[in-house]
Amino acid sequence: MARYVGADCRLCRREGIKLFLKGDRCYTDKCGVERRPYPPGQAGKRRPRDSEYRLQLREKQKAKRIYGLLEKQFRNYYDIATRQSGITGENLLRLLESRLDNVVYRLGFAASRDEARQLIRHGHFLVEGRRVTIPSFRVRPGQTVAVAEKSKDLTVIKAAIISSSKVEIPGWLEVDVEKLAGKVLSLPNREQIDAPVREQLIVELYSK
Repeated sequence: MARYVGADCRLCRREGIKLFLKGDRCYTDKCGVERRPYPPGQAGKRRPRDSEYRLQLREKQKAKRIYGLLEKQFRNYYDIATRQSGITGENLLRLLESRLDNVVYRLGFAASRDEARQLIRHGHFLVEGRRVTIPSFRVRPGQTVAVAEKSKDLTVIKAAIISSSKVEIPGWLEVDVEKLAGKVLSLPNREQIDAPVREQLIVELYSK
């Protein structure tokens, strides 16, 4: 399966904001955006021309990079969102937030979505008591996500939990740190999604 294998910090620099793709590193002075606050490449320091298309494209690219998706995957989510009732942009973000890798990250069991994907693929998480190894698995309201018994002593998970203690768990999730388990209480509304994305621009781009 195709995936991005380049430097994560380049993605943040391209969008001009921290996308928090590297876990704890993003909170230190080693962060690429802090050290070089301009886009990568030889033309990085030039001021780009603002246009409607550029703004729409940048919002789409930003959303893709935050959730770690490639174009085909992202477009598939958009197509699903258009078929649902309600506001398409908000539907899109709800679909992305309900991915298992995002839920694991939001619960604080992984330092980043990339780390969550790797842990899921290696079989370290259970959904409703069953092992799930597909990061894109859509978690439904009422379902529980837990660390597998054999994985509870993993250093990477323990470190993520300590780090996530500084971050507030979203209101649409409930976590039991002692049992290393969490529950999806409901699908998030827009106010509960802190992704710095103007989703309406994405809808406008795909609607052309």
